Amino acid sequence: MNFLTLCIAAALGLTTLATGCAVIRDQESAGAYIDDASITAAVKAKFVSEKNVDASAISVETMKGTVQLSGFAKSTLEKDRAAQIARETKGVMAVRNDILVRP
Repeated sequence: MNFLTLCIAAALGLTTLATGCAVIRDQESAGAYIDDASITAAVKAKFVSEKNVDASAISVETMKGTVQLSGFAKSTLEKDRAAQIARETKGVMAVRNDILVRP
C-alpha cells in the first residue's frame, strides 16, 4: 500500500512539474512572460530618459514580443518617437501604437 501511494505521489509530482511551465493555460510560458516583462521595463526606462516622451502618460504592455503603447501624447511627434523607441528596443517583434494625441 505504501509503495502504491508513493508511485501515485511521484506521478502527480512529475505531472505538476511538466505542466507547471505555463503562466496561465493557453498563455505564455514562464520564460516568455519574463522576456516580455524585461522588454516592457526596457521600453519604459528608455521613455524616462527621453526628453521628448512623457513616460508617465504612456502605458507599455508586452505579449509575445509585441509591444502595445497606449495613453496620451501632446503631439504626433511624441507619439511617433515613442513608437520608434519601442521598435528599437531589443527583443521587440512588433509595435501597436494606440497612443492618442491630445490637443
